[in-house]
Amino acid sequence: MKGWYIPSRPDENAGESTAWFTSFWGFCAQYLSDRFGEDWSLSPEQSLVLQAGDTTIPAQLLVRAIKGGNSKTNLPHNTSLFETRATIASGDALKNLDGLRLFSVEDALILVPEVFFRNHPTEARTVLAVMPDASRLLGKLLDGGHTRAAGRLAGAFRSIGSEKTANEILSAMKAASHDVREINPFEQSIAVPNAGRVTSPHVHRIRLKWESMRGDVIAIFSKAQPIANDIEAYLQQMDDIYVTDAYHSLSIEGYRVSPELIEKVRSGTWNPEDDAEDRALKDALAARGYWEAFQRVKESVRSVLQGADAGEVAERDLSDWYRSLFAPSVTAGILKASQLAGYRASPVYIRQSQHVPMSVEAVRDCMPVFFDLLKAEQNPAVRIVLGHFIFVFIHPFLDGNGRIARFLMNVMMAAAGQPWTVIRVEERNEYMRALEAASVQGNIIPFATFLAKARTTNDR
Repeated sequence: MKGWYIPSRPDENAGESTAWFTSFWGFCAQYLSDRFGEDWSLSPEQSLVLQAGDTTIPAQLLVRAIKGGNSKTNLPHNTSLFETRATIASGDALKNLDGLRLFSVEDALILVPEVFFRNHPTEARTVLAVMPDASRLLGKLLDGGHTRAAGRLAGAFRSIGSEKTANEILSAMKAASHDVREINPFEQSIAVPNAGRVTSPHVHRIRLKWESMRGDVIAIFSKAQPIANDIEAYLQQMDDIYVTDAYHSLSIEGYRVSPELIEKVRSGTWNPEDDAEDRALKDALAARGYWEAFQRVKESVRSVLQGADAGEVAERDLSDWYRSLFAPSVTAGILKASQLAGYRASPVYIRQSQHVPMSVEAVRDCMPVFFDLLKAEQNPAVRIVLGHFIFVFIHPFLDGNGRIARFLMNVMMAAAGQPWTVIRVEERNEYMRALEAASVQGNIIPFATFLAKARTTNDR
């Protein structure tokens, strides 16, 4: 091939991966169709992952093609395609998703090996949970005489709490004179609430991530002794650390701010109406927004310290923090007022990340579930760590998600009787790597470890 063009932002640094990762799925769909026409599909494993709502960019995309060459095609930023000559999805086994040719959920579940359930437990449980009944799956199991797959799937359904579906599979296969031996392909059983009734895979993924990550967080993020300060002393400590916190939080997001600018905004000498330099300074608008949002967060902290439930306070106040964060940019005409209306109405991408945040529709499904999880959680460490992580995983706003997540983390810190914790710009790379590991690999341990260390560092 001669080459393909990928559009990128003019301000992207040479060698940056963002343009490639945001174009990856569209490129693969077009490239594979140009090469193979309709004689290709993604592997059963990748088909299930995508239909579970996981659009993370894989290091290697497995492709089946009738004329595949059993060869690897290297792509930018350590990604690749591996094509193999194997049976492809066709007829009613084919599902088209944004130009990607996939195996249907039922056909893919029959074809994937047992190891898939151990390597991708969240995605496997998610696709099982969104199935309203087993009728279509049962038809394919019976027609193909898939006894081993039937035993594996019966055990899988039982492990997520779908006893009725598991029993239906076993009974139907037995009635057709098939000898089926049930096994649980997962390493552990996790019941999925509302399996078969909630049809959004994203809702199940969020619940499953929370449940599966809790244990690691509790093991790593030890419960500290609550601080003895009274409410006013705690709020004073927030005021004392404000300049440091604002400097680091804004710098992590790439704003060029200084402690002097932060202080100028706080003291009220920042004057965008009469001072052209102040008016033109986008970084100053960000600093002003951070100051206004910080004041709203202080009131949320006060409510928590007075005994209000931290999850309920977060649900009540989080949109107000967001509006305050960007109100100065609306006043200055940089943003439209409609952008403060609520959750994002368009796709968003994270620079240099293989994690692709969920769709607009999925955000609206998942945010109520996120708040439900936060309110139901009794362990303060889990609220701190997963409150931050799951929020940025959903990425509900066009901008400001990182700052809002750190506000949320600190409201949960206050609820646990812990001091306000600053994540420093010098630790940005470690912080982002830990979030990437949780988002892409499902490994929360680096992030829980990072926050535990940040908390103890701030304690000193």
